[in-house]
Amino acid sequence: MFNTILDSFMERSVIPSFSSIGSFARSRLFQWQPLEQLSLENKVVVLTGGTSGIGLAGAGIFAKLGATLVLVARDKDKTDGVIKTIQAESGHSAIHSVIGDLGSLDDVRHIAEELAGRFPVIDVLIHNAGALYNERRRAANGTDLSVELMVSAPFLLNGLLLPQLNGKDRAPSHGAGRVLTMSSGGMYTEGLHTDSLQMPDESYQGARQYARAKRAQVILNELWAGKINPASTVFHALHPGWVSTPGITDALPGFSKILTSVGLLRSPQTGADTMVWLSANENAGQCSGLFWHDRAIRRIDMTRKTKVADTALERKKLWAWCERQTGWSHTAD
Repeated sequence: MFNTILDSFMERSVIPSFSSIGSFARSRLFQWQPLEQLSLENKVVVLTGGTSGIGLAGAGIFAKLGATLVLVARDKDKTDGVIKTIQAESGHSAIHSVIGDLGSLDDVRHIAEELAGRFPVIDVLIHNAGALYNERRRAANGTDLSVELMVSAPFLLNGLLLPQLNGKDRAPSHGAGRVLTMSSGGMYTEGLHTDSLQMPDESYQGARQYARAKRAQVILNELWAGKINPASTVFHALHPGWVSTPGITDALPGFSKILTSVGLLRSPQTGADTMVWLSANENAGQCSGLFWHDRAIRRIDMTRKTKVADTALERKKLWAWCERQTGWSHTAD
């Protein structure tokens, strides 16, 4: 009881929850099972954004747990180097790559085609790639690049890979396929407003645009869970807390410097913990549509502003926007 009350207090206080304090305290309060005791042997894990930061740390852990790991990345030379390093450090050779730019929906279609051809069954698909741009960048089709990377691309990849995630050839012991989306605590600051999902150029702010995309990710996670039979595929979103990564250092140097100076940023390995745990934990394969932080289910709203914006109409508009944007539409089972 005391542990639960303390955990709830940390969550409401934000700084203890999102910082290194939260992971340190919770791992001891709830006696977290060491990740090394989990196994992903003979399971295919597809990971985007696995060549730096949280993704890179997670990739190393996945290899040590015996997963057949597939890194989806843009830079072939960099990815080849990452794979060689992980293989050498883990002694695990089953690490592969699919090269493509998630900022291009044409590339996403090619990525999905190659994944489906090489891996008829996908046990875990992790959307970890993302970026915060202080100055607006656009995809080739004109869409805000952060929205394309974190909303459109994962939506399309989910849709195109549903047959592999639902895999009829999956061993019964493997359970349902899993789709995990790495969101951000920043999503708590922005409500769902599909018409302004992409900020106007004249009022563009990188951190707010990032938060809007992350909010959309969390809502889409719940929408996918409502449309797909959890016996075949489950969906979970999570946030890693405040983590020391090159992306945060570059995009938010002041924030990163202050928290680093007082030891409050988490390591990439700690940031990857819940992502890896959700990939292997048995109970996580038996529920769907939840939002997680530090191995526990969390609410998706901390303020009334975001709660009142989250209406059935806005959710319907978001799903319709994704279908128009990607050209992929869901057909009920």
